Amino acid sequence: MTRYISTRGQSPAIGFLDAVLAGLAPDGGLYSPEVWPSFTPEEIAAFAGQPYAQVAAAVLGKFAGDDIDAATLRVMCEEAYATFSHKAVTPLAQIGDNLFLLELFHGPTLAFKDVAMQLLGRLYEHALQSKGRTLTIICATSGDTGGAAVEAFRGRANVRIVALFPEGRISEVQRRFMTTATDANVRCLSIQGSFDDCQNIVKASFSDNDFRQAVDLSGVNSINWARIAAQSVYYFTAAVALGAPGRPVAFATPTGNFGDAFAGFVAKQMGLPIARIIAATNSNDIVARAFEDGRYARGAVAHTQSPAMDIQIASNFERLYFEMVRREGVETARTFTAFADTGAVDIPPQALSSMRELFSGASVDEAETSRTILSVLNETGELIDPHTAVGVAAARRTRLADPTTPLVVLSTAHPAKFPEAVLAASGTSPVAPRGAGDLAAKPERFDRLPADVETVKAYVRAFAGV
Repeated sequence: MTRYISTRGQSPAIGFLDAVLAGLAPDGGLYSPEVWPSFTPEEIAAFAGQPYAQVAAAVLGKFAGDDIDAATLRVMCEEAYATFSHKAVTPLAQIGDNLFLLELFHGPTLAFKDVAMQLLGRLYEHALQSKGRTLTIICATSGDTGGAAVEAFRGRANVRIVALFPEGRISEVQRRFMTTATDANVRCLSIQGSFDDCQNIVKASFSDNDFRQAVDLSGVNSINWARIAAQSVYYFTAAVALGAPGRPVAFATPTGNFGDAFAGFVAKQMGLPIARIIAATNSNDIVARAFEDGRYARGAVAHTQSPAMDIQIASNFERLYFEMVRREGVETARTFTAFADTGAVDIPPQALSSMRELFSGASVDEAETSRTILSVLNETGELIDPHTAVGVAAARRTRLADPTTPLVVLSTAHPAKFPEAVLAASGTSPVAPRGAGDLAAKPERFDRLPADVETVKAYVRAFAGV
């Protein structure tokens, strides 16, 4: 049986589906596999030319173990990725010498979160029907997670979902992907604060065991292991298309909560030859600074044109830290409790050295982000969103040890999700794909609440009827 342990070492090991439904471990830690599964080079090479859903079923099967039979998982993956508008699901586009975009925005809400969330909705439905449970999902979003979660879970039996977003700090399109849902099992909350405030409310809700049990709480942020596992799949498909495992591939990942970047680490743990992962941040550069100077220190959240990255607490960094301190749960718990209390911790030298073997960081300011949107358009005809631009700018700065190594930038959102920023940078208005253009005509439904844990918990209790 494939089992999952907490990064903080004080919760019992559990199975895959239990880890998915729990989201966060009872001790406040994040679940990771007890033993890393792996593929042989021959198995990785065999992914070449396979449909995306087939590769996803193979990768997820390693993590699900006996919890889901192979045939059922394959059907889930086929159904999830049939919702994408591109048959390749996550196609590659070349924008320079050995420089590629991995287009992750062909799902229903035009963002990379769909890749994991469409599958997660089906995993929840499968698990809950067998257990006869109704869960309450509470998720914090810096823009894209909320829309993807609402789309994945709206109208599903056995699930209520509450999406928290920071008021005035996401684009109108991002907001409308959440707030235009009319399903009875959906609630959206505009929180008067930052994304970190939203995330802290979610974490505090999970830490309240009475509340957690009363509403049967679960989370679908990238703290949920299934999100990370599902996002690791496109590292495999992209790398194999570019010659892996015969040659290594590097990736530049726009990062906020560090989930996508950590998914690359997962793929490498499973045997994929990844030369480097560049964690690209905007001016909210807690991760970039951590890799640079070895100090993980919170700063003030700056409002930028790439709002999904306006984060100063990168939750999945705890998973990486756990691995780099040789899975010492007590040490990880001590460090991240101290970080929560003080806002800053030093990374042990050996752990930092191990991180730097794979990861580097790069911070990109607003002016460079805008210049990159324009230059990519002028040079290639490709219109990119501000988050992707941060990744491209970081990639262009990076000098790999072997210049023949392909470098893939994760293109995390369609430019139509950020029309104002893209127009201002490029002079070109992005055109929304078919199916997304009627959002502006739909009425919105959401409630405004202060950034207060008890107020939000009371709201969720009322919604859950407890």
